[in-house]
Amino acid sequence: MSDLDTRAARAGILEAFRDLSGETRVTPPETKAALLAAMGLDGTAPPAHRELPPWQVCEPGVPPALTPGADWTLTQEDGTRSEGRGPLPALPLGRHRLQASGETCWLLCAPARLPLPERMWGLMVPLAGLRTAEQGGIGGYDDLAAMAEGAAAQGASFLGINPIHAGFPADPGGFSPYTPSHRRRFAGIYLPTATAAGAPGRIIDVAAETPARMEALEAEFRAAPPGPAFDAFLAHEGAALQRFATHQALSERLGAYWGDWPAAYRDPASPEVAQAAREMADRVRFHAWLQYRAEGSLAEAQGRATGAGMALGLYLDVAVGTHPQGAETWEDRETFAFGASLGAPPDAFAPQGQNWHLAPFNPVTLIETGFEALATTLRQQLRFAGALRIDHILGFERAYWVPDGDLPGAYVAMPREAMLAVTRMEAARAGAVIVGEDLGVIPEGLQQALADSGILGCRLACFEHREDPPVFKRPEDYDEGVIASFSTHDLPTWTGWREGREIALRRDIGLTPPEHAEGMFAWRGREVAGFDWASGKLRGDLPPEAPEAMVSFLAETRSRMVALQAEDMLGVADQPNLPGTVREYPNWRQRLPEGPSGIAAAPVLANAARIMKRAARDPRVTSP
Repeated sequence: MSDLDTRAARAGILEAFRDLSGETRVTPPETKAALLAAMGLDGTAPPAHRELPPWQVCEPGVPPALTPGADWTLTQEDGTRSEGRGPLPALPLGRHRLQASGETCWLLCAPARLPLPERMWGLMVPLAGLRTAEQGGIGGYDDLAAMAEGAAAQGASFLGINPIHAGFPADPGGFSPYTPSHRRRFAGIYLPTATAAGAPGRIIDVAAETPARMEALEAEFRAAPPGPAFDAFLAHEGAALQRFATHQALSERLGAYWGDWPAAYRDPASPEVAQAAREMADRVRFHAWLQYRAEGSLAEAQGRATGAGMALGLYLDVAVGTHPQGAETWEDRETFAFGASLGAPPDAFAPQGQNWHLAPFNPVTLIETGFEALATTLRQQLRFAGALRIDHILGFERAYWVPDGDLPGAYVAMPREAMLAVTRMEAARAGAVIVGEDLGVIPEGLQQALADSGILGCRLACFEHREDPPVFKRPEDYDEGVIASFSTHDLPTWTGWREGREIALRRDIGLTPPEHAEGMFAWRGREVAGFDWASGKLRGDLPPEAPEAMVSFLAETRSRMVALQAEDMLGVADQPNLPGTVREYPNWRQRLPEGPSGIAAAPVLANAARIMKRAARDPRVTSP
């Protein structure tokens, strides 16, 4: 084994992997070298031997199964410091730093397993689309609160939305919720205003609506200067908020993406950045105020959701990665790998593989800092949610990195048990449910590890079948520790699925050859027939195409949680996002035909609520 091979193996770069077609793909030396450089390990590698492990998982109230061979110093998460020799004491929940023999070991003290939620159901909605074509504008946090109250009145236990991380107001084109600027800050674009720009229509005009919303918010900021509560918020958030707000102000002057800025401004600690922050103090304060308002609005929405009877309230979402030139990487450069992006290996959909253009966590820094970035990202979201979805949780096991340049990608192993422990820790603090999006090619052992942690997986009824013609999994055969739904925002709606709408879209756009589309339509017809047969006894007298037929099937699954999509409650055929497109399809910009009150009053939703109640999915109702 060469020196490069040894260093790559120590850094967790996998030697090879098997793709969907069964072909073994060996990681070439050039890729290994590029990924080592992205980790900051160019010419070096993690040490081969240590006295202490870099991290160890333990449980609250139980002494860690680790005894240093030398005098040790233990610094608990709250700053409490102790010294000793021999066995370690039992510890409380938290991330604690153990030092001995010149080494550091992070003791990750978390419950072994999170409790499963009761049987329940909830509604998924596109936040931006919650204003109708007649209203115009972008849906906001006030619409979210109203929608939560309306769904709660029907018996829903949670209301789910896509990520609401801070985006790029200086670039309205950067509107995808899964390509955020900062995952520990929230999108100001969803703050409520009465402003709607341009002519109302079915598609949100983001280029017009974004500046109009920001101008209206600035006018509000000028008209009613914030008081002592805002000052207290600034003091509590400290330097981290100051850096973020400085980044946002600089973006207005220099452009949305810091990689395009003059070199002096790419470093948040530079004298030029400090001078600019002083010169733009008013703009910096405005962007900090947007965060103050966003957090207040989210707290209000969660309070109204649970106050209306929802068991969990808001069900938020954490994107798998962050934009490599956004606020998160600008202020916290060391936590991320540069020179590589997250992606996916070659498959039938993308024979050359996929590059998602998202900055991955650098596992070296993640471990050295005691998983600080992961913990704070989860903690910030869980302040305003009773449930949290972690996008592409496969990345806790291994992440596919694509080096810059024309090089093939490779998998990088991640510290799974540590990341799961940190997730359980933060969920336990908040008393929340965690859902891990585990769709796609699942590494062996990951789903069992999720189940052992009490982290729910995802099951999509449209995919839960085998053979040809398709035989769909029976409701009683679904796993208990999952959230079940028919599809997701990246897949066809119930109506669109039955029509093969996404097949036609991909054919018409040119993504699918017409001759392939013919076979796909035929397969979809067999899928529809298979699902109709599977739901036959459960739907009773309902016609097979009725959304309630699909709801009846989901309601009877063993899965603790069931999610329904607002699009299906309203008969919408178009899906929110069509993967593989950018400008060819209005991703994330389609309005629903009804606003919160109309959705809550939709007859299909009322019927769905009755079906769910009969299936004992309303925790507020005590069964006789």
